[in-house]
Amino acid sequence: MSGVVEEIRAELEKALANSLQASRDCGLIKIEQPPEITVEVPREKDHGDFATNLAMLLAKPARMAPRRAAEILAHNFSAGTWVERVEIAGPGFINFYLKPGWVYLALPRIISQGDRYGSVDIGRGEKVQVEFVSANPTGLLHMGNARGAALGDSIAAILKFAGYDVSREFYINDAGNQIENLALSLEARYLQLAGQDIPVPEDGYHGEDIIATCVSFREKYGDSYIEAEAIDRRSALVAFALEDKLNSIKKVLKDFGVNYDVWFSEQSLHDSGAVQDTLEFLKEKGSVYDSEGALWFKATDFGVEKDEVLVRSNGLSTYFAADIAYHRNKFQRGFGWVIDIWGADHHGHVPRMKAAVQALGYDPAALEVVIMQLVRLYKGGEIVRMSKRSGQFVTLEDLIEEVGRDAARYFFVMRGSDSHLDFDLDLAKSESNENPVYYIQYAHARICSIMRQLDEQGGRMPDPGNVDYSLLQEEYELALARKLADFPGEVASAAAGLAPQRIARYLHELAGLLHSFYNSHRVIIPEQALSAARLVLVEATRITLKNGLGLLSINAPERM
Repeated sequence: MSGVVEEIRAELEKALANSLQASRDCGLIKIEQPPEITVEVPREKDHGDFATNLAMLLAKPARMAPRRAAEILAHNFSAGTWVERVEIAGPGFINFYLKPGWVYLALPRIISQGDRYGSVDIGRGEKVQVEFVSANPTGLLHMGNARGAALGDSIAAILKFAGYDVSREFYINDAGNQIENLALSLEARYLQLAGQDIPVPEDGYHGEDIIATCVSFREKYGDSYIEAEAIDRRSALVAFALEDKLNSIKKVLKDFGVNYDVWFSEQSLHDSGAVQDTLEFLKEKGSVYDSEGALWFKATDFGVEKDEVLVRSNGLSTYFAADIAYHRNKFQRGFGWVIDIWGADHHGHVPRMKAAVQALGYDPAALEVVIMQLVRLYKGGEIVRMSKRSGQFVTLEDLIEEVGRDAARYFFVMRGSDSHLDFDLDLAKSESNENPVYYIQYAHARICSIMRQLDEQGGRMPDPGNVDYSLLQEEYELALARKLADFPGEVASAAAGLAPQRIARYLHELAGLLHSFYNSHRVIIPEQALSAARLVLVEATRITLKNGLGLLSINAPERM
């Protein structure tokens, strides 16, 4: 579904192309190849409803001043239905001013499209995989995982709304050193519970959740593993702990509004032979070599600073080897676009992962890595460092209990992933206009209140096709209608840029316009024709607010 803004932009671009062709035909503009024509929405309202820099693109090949090119294009421009006037500004911008009524076009469309309003089809069904969180199943989810969950899930929802075939995936890191350390930590705690003085390894896991897991294990198996062989005891403890911790991770993520399509086990790559098969494939391609008893990936062949070890001299494969096999598996499953959400500490891993994708024979641009910066929690103006219950950094579960899912989800996506995030717990809990989540949800609830009032008075929503929208002439009415028309374009931009913060910002601005309108104008009034137009306007706003909040998995309450 295309939006009104996109349709008018396309009309203007077509009219400009015709103007350029006419200017060439009469010899006023002499160029061999016309440039790509783009029409944008200016940031400043004074610069018109739409604008183009076409004249400046023509200046060099046509060997003329850009303002002269703009004058010729404007003279040969055939105005469309909605163009009121064309002006030339600055060095050669062409600004288009439209008749006010164009902003009304979106209103009946929003009502008819309902929960699909804002959806676009830039994806055209392309298969996309979004892999996010992928925490080690050795502890509780922390703030970095929480931001990754909100970002990844929102990106996936936006991409789906933009026409992509999206799959959400969690990569379970259930192999390697961290699992060995987990086994030793569990064993120590299990034996301690039985009265033995066994220290937890210094580089092991010391959180209270490990003790809780061992208590649960002991409730089920008692002391039956005390005298067992160490390898059997550790294997049983790890199997129990992984299931226990994965269930906990799944529950807290579900409480956070995140539901995965696939939970993929790293260990399965080893068990199936996929890691070894991938190493053999890279050998055949000449992308690996042996040195000092280890197997190395020729990352430098693909522009990376240094080569990377795939198999250590002790014969054990590295995490990177499994990661390459995993990404090969992704592409083998038919995903045309693979998106990973990683923490800032993985920034250096991006070039070598892209190099590996290229070595496997795939386009490295098909792998896109979103790097997210750190989160700092504040309460009472002080940085919050510890969680009393877990003994670790504040967990996602703690955060949901503290501020609720909606506030947490919004705060994590209201800044770009590449920006450090200061999360103010007091602000997130406050019921004030300073809290952006409350501000947006209150806008939705206000409209619902108007609709309840309409129902109580025995009124009903007018037919959007039989409304005189020209009656909407006030500043806030026009601004609100104009903002509603922007929503499909915002969805398309957010999808293309993997930028859910665009939706968060758009909703906040839309809510602000609704509140300004509400404080200035009554909706249910004796003048029935104007009342009908305003009813459609606010109902269209309610639909758009709800659809936008849904992309961020945030509730749209009817009462507050």
